[in-house]
Amino acid sequence: MTAPIHRIFDRPLDAAVPKGFDQAIFGMGCYWGVERLFWKQEGVLLTEVGFAGGSVENPSYKQVCAGDTGHAEVVRVIYDSSRISYERLLQIFWENHDPTQGDRQGNDIGSQYRSVIMFFNDSQRAAAELSKADYNNRLAVEGYPGITTQILPAAPFYPAHEDHQQYLDRYPHGYCGLRGTGVCAPLTDIPEEI
Repeated sequence: MTAPIHRIFDRPLDAAVPKGFDQAIFGMGCYWGVERLFWKQEGVLLTEVGFAGGSVENPSYKQVCAGDTGHAEVVRVIYDSSRISYERLLQIFWENHDPTQGDRQGNDIGSQYRSVIMFFNDSQRAAAELSKADYNNRLAVEGYPGITTQILPAAPFYPAHEDHQQYLDRYPHGYCGLRGTGVCAPLTDIPEEI
């Protein structure tokens, strides 16, 4: 069975990460709007929605929505770090959802909608932790509670059903629950000693 083709990039969704490219996984609530947000970025090669962070292999959307798989709705992003940095992806991540809500985003409630960053190497982990601390301080100044975002090692990624891939390209007026806080997240540089 051949893999589905990405509707925007015209590449197979199961393509390996090309040499010189990196990948990232972000959970920011309902994954439809999150995927569109990232596929619009210059330097992104591929996006794919799916599930990660839970205990059930190859879960269905219905299973994840039932709330007992432990998975979050996430987007896998393959990107050219010479054209868009991981720090820029983190900036987009922080500014486009509310990372203080725990197991929800707006009206979407459940652990599958939690805020999560999954890192693939120590450099990503350090950048994620530094940006989280910085953004937590910025949110506190504006009266927000503490950030609940999890920063975890990359877990197995299970692609969602083909109909959910590039959903907002297929259904341009479909549901998108992305809402930022309005607080800016400037790019945060990693200190040289890390």
